Amino acid sequence: MQIQRIGFTPLKGGRHLTHEHADLSAYGPVGDRVFCLVDLSRGRVLRTVENPSLLRVSARWQAGVLSVDFPGQTVEGLPSPSGQILSLDYWGRTSAVQVCTGPWADAYSEFLGYDVVLARCATAGEVVYGASVTLVTSASMGLLCERLGRKVDSARFRSTFLVDVGDCSSHVEDSWVGRELRLGAASVCVRGVVPRCAVIDLDPDTGRNDVQVLSELAGYRQGRGEISFGVDAEVTAPGRVRTGDQVVLNGA
Repeated sequence: MQIQRIGFTPLKGGRHLTHEHADLSAYGPVGDRVFCLVDLSRGRVLRTVENPSLLRVSARWQAGVLSVDFPGQTVEGLPSPSGQILSLDYWGRTSAVQVCTGPWADAYSEFLGYDVVLARCATAGEVVYGASVTLVTSASMGLLCERLGRKVDSARFRSTFLVDVGDCSSHVEDSWVGRELRLGAASVCVRGVVPRCAVIDLDPDTGRNDVQVLSELAGYRQGRGEISFGVDAEVTAPGRVRTGDQVVLNGA
């Protein structure tokens, strides 16, 4: 088994970008969902499923510079803390974020058609649903594409890693729950399956609702009231993971 794709975004809800490597810290991939957008009028962090146009926007964060590519323009700079700390509800838990100054609030507000601000998470994982690392496999993607009758990009699932499992059976990753995986120089412990929502019906580049992936999964992946696909995991040994690195199931 080996790493086929690595993906994450520095700004929650934005387009999921492919990376050649990821540095896994104890809190997850360094640079993953460091920032988020906040609707102050509702006191909520923006979610992709409610704001699909966010997938048309790509964010990159390198050497302290946040660069955001909107259709027709790029906005970049050094996000500076404003001192305004917000406590927001995020899927039933309180998350602390700090509003940032800079050009992004105006740019995103114009793009979305309502007022939002850019905020930086106080600690890693503040706006991450579930565990910090997620994995889907080539076999499970293959079965899904076969059932849909068309190819779909694994980026729809916004997973940290797409694992090429060769000729293993589909959803072999379900059997990894409770076990440790070695990913390149890092290790993770698989916590559980990942429940899915309608965001997987959205084209990962345009945000258009173009394929009924969720309903197809519901036909064969619904259990305990949830539709699952892939697994999530917590980092047990930090390290760098590169595309093409071997994936080893400990004790296998």
